[in-house]
Amino acid sequence: MTSVSTLSGVVPAIIDTHIHQWDPFTTPRTASPLAPIYKLSPRLLNALMPLLISKGNRDMIRTPENAARPYLPPNYASDVAGVPDAVGVPVESVVHIQADWKTKEPLGHAGETAWLETLPWGRNGNPQLAAIVGHADPRELHFGQLLDAHAEASPRFRGIRAMATWHDDKGTVRYADGPGRLRSRDFLAGFAALAERKLTFDAYVYSGQLSDVGVLAAEYPETTIVLDHFAPLLGWLGPIGKTLGRTQADRDRYLADWREGISALAEHGNVVAKLSGLAFPVLGMPTARWGRAEVVEQVAPLVLHTVDSFGADRLMFGSNFPMDRAITNYPNLPGALVDLLAPRGGDLLRKVFRENAQTVYSL
Repeated sequence: MTSVSTLSGVVPAIIDTHIHQWDPFTTPRTASPLAPIYKLSPRLLNALMPLLISKGNRDMIRTPENAARPYLPPNYASDVAGVPDAVGVPVESVVHIQADWKTKEPLGHAGETAWLETLPWGRNGNPQLAAIVGHADPRELHFGQLLDAHAEASPRFRGIRAMATWHDDKGTVRYADGPGRLRSRDFLAGFAALAERKLTFDAYVYSGQLSDVGVLAAEYPETTIVLDHFAPLLGWLGPIGKTLGRTQADRDRYLADWREGISALAEHGNVVAKLSGLAFPVLGMPTARWGRAEVVEQVAPLVLHTVDSFGADRLMFGSNFPMDRAITNYPNLPGALVDLLAPRGGDLLRKVFRENAQTVYSL
């Protein structure tokens, strides 16, 4: 098959399967207390970051700009405006992934799903909202009721993400309350309510937790499980946390262990991998911003091994915007993937940038 250098003539438009929307001024977010400081003086909040924001969160966001101010459809539309010039086609629609909505109410996380339906999707040049992946924890008593509340809040609700990241290094972001969340007895038992409703599950774990995703996939082989951001290799590209990525030997070991874990996870046919988080700072990115060529060079080992392991039918593009915005501009992300995948032909590009998303999230 003839290789292609752009997406023109391959797909009419891109579906981005991983973005976040938030407004820390009008909705309950972790960054809400910081938003007024940033609005008053971005320079002041940057100076106060070591006092107000943990080491792990500083490594993850790099700058408070993308968390302490609203990121809404017009902001995303502005970021993707250059995509047609970069790859020949625009971004048409998005899948929103739960984004740090804070609530203590048993069914409160359905509020984020309802809020998303109030935003100006598909108007004034903004992309369409194709699907919503909300938050819910299978260990909670009201898990099934919350799933139903999400579905009632939006016809676009397709599944959940319960973030399970955990690392022994105390300088990293731990979204789980301990190791082994996905393989715990309570999680596996509660997960049945999601499986019964034929919803999807987005798994966000670190590279050392890939086997946990495998346990879940084996327990529920009929449920589609989506691996986010390659299961980030903390410190693979440079120091992060308190101890990670300090030597080249460490970094080489991270990659070797990750490759083995990805290959094993791909044996589960119900697991789909997102080609997302290509410029996610938790990898240990340098402070300098990347261009398209740097993205290609740095993440080629992750992309190509994931593609080889999962095959064309179980891969999707996701931008992880605005989280990756601290490292690179949006057009560089699909541009880098096109550069890496084009030699393998248009069928792969069509599935990665559009068709697989339609299948996985029932768009």
